Amino acid sequence: MPKKEGDNRAPGQIPENERDYYLERRYPSFGNLVPRDVASRNAKYVCDEGRGVGDTKLAVYLDFADAIKRLGEDTIRDRYGNLFEMYQRITADDPYKVPMRIYPAVHYTMGGLWVDYNLMSTIPGLFVLGEANFSDHGANRLGASALMQGLADGYFVIPYTIGDYLASADLPKTSTEDAAFQTSENEIRDMTAKLLGIKGKKTVTEFHRELGMVMWDKVGMSRTKEGLEEAVGRIKELRKEFWENVRVPGNPSQLNKNLEFAGRVADFMELGELMARDALERNESCGGHFREEYQSAEGEAVRDDEQFTHVAAWEFTGAEQTPKRHTEALAFENVKLTQRSYK
Repeated sequence: MPKKEGDNRAPGQIPENERDYYLERRYPSFGNLVPRDVASRNAKYVCDEGRGVGDTKLAVYLDFADAIKRLGEDTIRDRYGNLFEMYQRITADDPYKVPMRIYPAVHYTMGGLWVDYNLMSTIPGLFVLGEANFSDHGANRLGASALMQGLADGYFVIPYTIGDYLASADLPKTSTEDAAFQTSENEIRDMTAKLLGIKGKKTVTEFHRELGMVMWDKVGMSRTKEGLEEAVGRIKELRKEFWENVRVPGNPSQLNKNLEFAGRVADFMELGELMARDALERNESCGGHFREEYQSAEGEAVRDDEQFTHVAAWEFTGAEQTPKRHTEALAFENVKLTQRSYK
């Protein structure tokens, strides 16, 4: 990106000595090959400094000129042709000739329903597969592949685990099973009736956008204690306002879609607050969790393995109640924990 703030020249008109290859400058050993959390965080930093490019000023340049010169355009086309074609259709710029404008975005928000080792949820008989469950998210979806999690659950887990349940399907339902399904159905009916009865003045989209900005700025790639506490408070206010002033459009042809969207936004307000609370509990930096208070003088993440080598899970304790955090220690027998550094 340009070294100077407010440089609106086309990228091809910016001389080399006036360009800031910021990742290569900050991480000379790895340059553009740093992990995506490091690359994303630093792209946001330089844009926050006011040096972003494009109309929005929320972008940096991804320049393939050197790679094309070194490997040839045919090789780059074979590797990235799909991506380049999509980019050109969206922007009308040819990325083989003009640097691409890129910026980090919210990709996955790991979550999903709780399941046991048989992939069954807390509702007996309701099995949850793929990314709809939480089980492999801590392992980054089996090596960063959503498809692989779905295949693993579908091909290798559920055929063996659901059998035990189906074998007992001829037995009468227990009162526990009946109660679980009835409770879930009643909760959905009550929420639907409440949403339709509010008749507020603020659309679901407005709440969605405001919640998104809180999450992006305060609970995103770079976090602080002050910002996280501010996020918890603001999300609480948003949730209260949502249930008092939201408007779900009543167009019959779109009503189911609008109700689903409203329900998801309502659910994410609870999840967003929980994410902020969880980040507040982790007084360290580690991978995608970067607390600005816990970094080295060179800006590297500083872990606290003595205090945070564990798995954490939050227990729901009731609406508007503070959830309870549970931990289970992790033991590393074959892998030595080491501090990550890209200097």
